Amino acid sequence: MVSVFFRGSSDHHQQHNPTSSEEDRSAASSSSASHSVPASISQSWNYDVFLSFRGDDTRKSFVDHLYTALEQRGIYTYKDDETLPRGERIGPALLKAIQESRIALVVFSENYADSSWCLDELAHIMECVDTREQIVIPIFYHVDPSDVRKQNGKYGKAFRKHKRENKHKVGSWRKALEKAGNLSGWVIDENK
Repeated sequence: MVSVFFRGSSDHHQQHNPTSSEEDRSAASSSSASHSVPASISQSWNYDVFLSFRGDDTRKSFVDHLYTALEQRGIYTYKDDETLPRGERIGPALLKAIQESRIALVVFSENYADSSWCLDELAHIMECVDTREQIVIPIFYHVDPSDVRKQNGKYGKAFRKHKRENKHKVGSWRKALEKAGNLSGWVIDENK
Protein backbone atom coordinates (compact mmCIF):
# COMPACT_ATOMS: atom_id res chain seq x y z
CA MET A 1 0.00 0.00 0.00
CA VAL A 2 1.20 3.49 -0.81
CA SER A 3 0.97 6.10 1.92
CA VAL A 4 1.01 9.80 1.10
CA PHE A 5 0.81 12.49 3.74
CA PHE A 6 0.83 16.28 3.58
CA ARG A 7 1.87 19.07 5.87
CA GLY A 8 -1.08 21.35 6.49
CA SER A 9 -4.26 21.60 4.48
CA SER A 10 -5.90 24.09 2.14
CA ASP A 11 -9.09 25.90 3.13
CA HIS A 12 -10.92 24.24 0.25
CA HIS A 13 -9.83 20.84 1.51
CA GLN A 14 -11.20 21.57 4.97
CA GLN A 15 -14.58 22.49 3.49
CA HIS A 16 -14.82 19.12 1.75
CA ASN A 17 -13.76 17.10 4.80
CA PRO A 18 -15.51 18.56 7.82
CA THR A 19 -15.02 15.32 9.75
CA SER A 20 -11.24 15.29 9.49
CA SER A 21 -9.78 16.13 12.87
CA GLU A 22 -6.81 18.25 13.87
CA GLU A 23 -5.31 15.05 15.25
CA ASP A 24 -5.40 13.41 11.77
CA ARG A 25 -3.71 16.45 10.22
CA SER A 26 -1.13 16.46 13.01
CA ALA A 27 -0.33 12.79 12.39
CA ALA A 28 -0.01 13.50 8.68
CA SER A 29 2.38 16.36 9.40
CA SER A 30 4.79 14.10 11.21
CA SER A 31 5.23 11.68 8.30
CA SER A 32 8.46 11.42 6.37
CA ALA A 33 6.98 12.46 2.97
CA SER A 34 6.15 16.11 3.55
CA HIS A 35 6.79 18.96 1.13
CA SER A 36 6.84 22.70 1.59
CA VAL A 37 4.90 24.81 -0.91
CA PRO A 38 5.17 28.60 -1.13
CA ALA A 39 2.14 30.34 0.42
CA SER A 40 1.31 32.31 -2.73
CA ILE A 41 0.91 29.09 -4.69
CA SER A 42 -0.69 26.90 -2.02
CA GLN A 43 -3.67 29.24 -1.77
CA SER A 44 -4.83 28.20 -5.24
CA TRP A 45 -5.02 24.43 -4.63
CA ASN A 46 -8.51 22.92 -4.79
CA TYR A 47 -7.28 19.32 -4.52
CA ASP A 48 -4.50 17.73 -2.53
CA VAL A 49 -3.92 15.02 -5.15
CA PHE A 50 -4.70 14.47 -8.82
CA LEU A 51 -4.62 10.80 -9.87
CA SER A 52 -3.38 10.15 -13.41
CA PHE A 53 -3.81 6.56 -14.55
CA ARG A 54 -4.84 4.32 -17.45
CA GLY A 55 -8.37 3.26 -16.56
CA ASP A 56 -8.33 -0.08 -18.39
CA ASP A 57 -5.22 -1.17 -16.47
CA THR A 58 -5.86 -0.01 -12.92
CA ARG A 59 -9.23 1.72 -12.34
CA LYS A 60 -11.02 -1.24 -10.75
CA SER A 61 -8.00 -2.52 -8.84
CA PHE A 62 -4.97 -0.59 -7.62
CA VAL A 63 -6.30 2.94 -8.28
CA ASP A 64 -9.64 2.26 -6.54
CA HIS A 65 -7.76 1.05 -3.45
CA LEU A 66 -5.35 4.00 -3.58
CA TYR A 67 -8.20 6.51 -3.96
CA THR A 68 -10.10 4.99 -1.02
CA ALA A 69 -6.99 5.04 1.19
CA LEU A 70 -6.28 8.70 0.36
CA GLU A 71 -9.87 9.77 1.00
CA GLN A 72 -9.97 7.85 4.31
CA ARG A 73 -6.90 9.83 5.42
CA GLY A 74 -8.71 13.08 4.64
CA ILE A 75 -6.67 13.75 1.50
CA TYR A 76 -8.94 15.44 -1.04
CA THR A 77 -8.24 13.53 -4.26
CA TYR A 78 -9.34 14.12 -7.84
CA LYS A 79 -10.22 10.88 -9.64
CA ASP A 80 -12.13 11.43 -12.87
CA ASP A 81 -14.95 8.92 -12.33
CA GLU A 82 -15.47 10.09 -8.73
CA THR A 83 -14.92 13.84 -8.98
CA LEU A 84 -15.80 14.96 -12.52
CA PRO A 85 -19.30 16.48 -12.54
CA ARG A 86 -21.69 14.68 -14.91
CA GLY A 87 -22.32 16.61 -18.10
CA GLU A 88 -19.04 18.52 -17.93
CA ARG A 89 -16.60 18.34 -20.85
CA ILE A 90 -13.83 15.96 -19.87
CA GLY A 91 -10.75 17.58 -21.47
CA PRO A 92 -11.01 21.12 -20.03
CA ALA A 93 -12.21 19.82 -16.64
CA LEU A 94 -9.23 17.46 -16.30
CA LEU A 95 -6.69 20.11 -17.30
CA LYS A 96 -8.24 22.52 -14.78
CA ALA A 97 -8.16 19.84 -12.04
CA ILE A 98 -4.49 19.17 -12.77
CA GLN A 99 -3.68 22.88 -12.36
CA GLU A 100 -5.67 23.02 -9.11
CA SER A 101 -3.90 20.02 -7.54
CA ARG A 102 -1.03 20.31 -5.12
CA ILE A 103 0.38 16.89 -5.98
CA ALA A 104 -0.02 14.60 -8.99
CA LEU A 105 0.25 10.86 -8.44
CA VAL A 106 0.97 9.31 -11.83
CA VAL A 107 0.35 5.56 -12.00
CA PHE A 108 2.48 4.27 -14.86
CA SER A 109 0.99 0.92 -15.86
CA GLU A 110 1.82 -1.33 -18.81
CA ASN A 111 -0.58 0.38 -21.23
CA TYR A 112 -0.36 3.97 -19.94
CA ALA A 113 1.61 5.10 -23.00
CA ASP A 114 -0.97 3.60 -25.39
CA SER A 115 -3.36 6.38 -24.42
CA SER A 116 -2.83 9.76 -26.06
CA TRP A 117 -5.21 11.09 -23.39
CA CYS A 118 -2.91 9.90 -20.58
CA LEU A 119 0.14 11.32 -22.35
CA ASP A 120 -1.59 14.70 -22.80
CA GLU A 121 -2.41 14.65 -19.07
CA LEU A 122 1.20 13.82 -18.21
CA ALA A 123 2.58 16.60 -20.43
CA HIS A 124 0.26 19.07 -18.69
CA ILE A 125 1.25 17.74 -15.25
CA MET A 126 4.95 18.14 -16.03
CA GLU A 127 4.28 21.67 -17.28
CA CYS A 128 2.61 22.44 -13.92
CA VAL A 129 5.78 21.29 -12.16
CA ASP A 130 7.55 24.24 -13.77
CA THR A 131 4.75 26.82 -13.76
CA ARG A 132 2.93 26.03 -10.50
CA GLU A 133 5.59 24.14 -8.50
CA GLN A 134 3.35 21.09 -8.45
CA ILE A 135 4.82 17.96 -6.87
CA VAL A 136 4.79 14.79 -8.98
CA ILE A 137 5.12 11.34 -7.47
CA PRO A 138 5.35 8.50 -9.98
CA ILE A 139 4.10 5.02 -9.19
CA PHE A 140 5.55 2.36 -11.49
CA TYR A 141 2.86 -0.33 -11.44
CA HIS A 142 4.25 -3.51 -13.04
CA VAL A 143 6.50 -1.26 -15.15
CA ASP A 144 10.24 -0.73 -15.04
CA PRO A 145 11.03 2.98 -14.50
CA SER A 146 13.68 2.79 -17.25
CA ASP A 147 10.97 1.70 -19.75
CA VAL A 148 9.07 4.89 -18.90
CA ARG A 149 12.20 7.06 -19.00
CA LYS A 150 13.58 5.64 -22.27
CA GLN A 151 10.29 4.49 -23.87
CA ASN A 152 11.40 0.85 -24.05
CA GLY A 153 9.25 -2.29 -24.00
CA LYS A 154 5.52 -1.62 -24.28
CA TYR A 155 6.21 2.12 -24.04
CA GLY A 156 8.45 1.90 -27.11
CA LYS A 157 5.80 -0.05 -29.00
CA ALA A 158 3.18 2.58 -28.12
CA PHE A 159 5.46 5.35 -29.38
CA ARG A 160 6.00 3.62 -32.71
CA LYS A 161 2.21 3.79 -33.16
CA HIS A 162 2.05 7.41 -31.93
CA LYS A 163 4.72 8.48 -34.45
CA ARG A 164 2.26 7.59 -37.22
CA GLU A 165 -0.89 9.00 -35.58
CA ASN A 166 0.24 11.92 -33.36
CA LYS A 167 3.51 13.15 -34.87
CA HIS A 168 3.12 16.70 -33.58
CA LYS A 169 2.80 15.62 -29.92
CA VAL A 170 5.39 12.85 -29.71
CA GLY A 171 8.28 15.17 -28.74
CA SER A 172 6.47 16.72 -25.77
CA TRP A 173 5.22 13.31 -24.63
CA ARG A 174 8.74 11.85 -24.74
CA LYS A 175 10.11 14.75 -22.68
CA ALA A 176 7.31 14.37 -20.11
CA LEU A 177 7.91 10.61 -19.77
CA GLU A 178 11.66 11.10 -19.45
CA LYS A 179 11.24 13.81 -16.83
CA ALA A 180 8.65 11.83 -14.83
CA GLY A 181 10.65 8.60 -15.16
CA ASN A 182 13.64 10.32 -13.57
CA LEU A 183 11.66 11.26 -10.44
CA SER A 184 11.87 9.24 -7.26
CA GLY A 185 8.70 7.24 -6.74
CA TRP A 186 7.38 3.78 -5.92
CA VAL A 187 7.90 0.60 -7.90
CA ILE A 188 5.08 -1.87 -7.37
CA ASP A 189 5.46 -5.37 -8.75
CA GLU A 190 3.41 -7.93 -6.88
CA ASN A 191 5.05 -10.78 -8.81
CA LYS A 192 8.48 -10.21 -7.22
